[in-house]
Amino acid sequence: MAENLPYSTSVGTLENMLEKIKSASVPERFTQDFVSTKLAMKGGTAASCIPFLKKMGFVASDGTPTDLYKEFRNPKKSRLAVGKAFKKLYHKLYEMNEYVHDAKDQDVLGLIVECTGGEKDSATTKYTLSTLNMLRRIADFDSESEVDVEMPDSSNGHAAPIQPNIQATPQFQIAPRGQVGGKGINLSYTINLNLPSTKDIEVFNAIFKSLKEHLLGD
Repeated sequence: MAENLPYSTSVGTLENMLEKIKSASVPERFTQDFVSTKLAMKGGTAASCIPFLKKMGFVASDGTPTDLYKEFRNPKKSRLAVGKAFKKLYHKLYEMNEYVHDAKDQDVLGLIVECTGGEKDSATTKYTLSTLNMLRRIADFDSESEVDVEMPDSSNGHAAPIQPNIQATPQFQIAPRGQVGGKGINLSYTINLNLPSTKDIEVFNAIFKSLKEHLLGD
């Protein structure tokens, strides 16, 4: 059975609106007045993006910004929030290909046509592909990190201690020691280090500095 897939007829305007949402304060309700006044985006094209934000899960049916909307405004979580919205919007495509967000354009186009029953060259199909491509370009589909890394404390200007999630598994090895033929026990460790999902090099520098100080010594 053919399924409808959400799309925007004003992809550029939608992307611009998403960018403006990051810097604007969170309204009590996300309305056309908020869009035209606070986001400085007037006209029917901008207003038509509001229903799509509701489909994304950014705005509730009564216009209230959701937790996902607030998460999107956090620079550290913005791309992950879009990734969650993407999976919500295109769950039907995920039933057909669980890695649809990484698929090539032609493969995605084929899935859209198969799912909707529409024509490959129709305006609806083109809008659907264009909307999907814009969203996956600004999204992150990696799972959130299992490691809690404390960033520098801005209150005193010093970095708080970082405690990486490390699991050490002891391994025993019997090896010769000395010249008298005795046997000794060498203790070694296998260290599993789960790194955070971030592109900030300072986070990794801090983690490996902590690793050196607490486990490896000078």
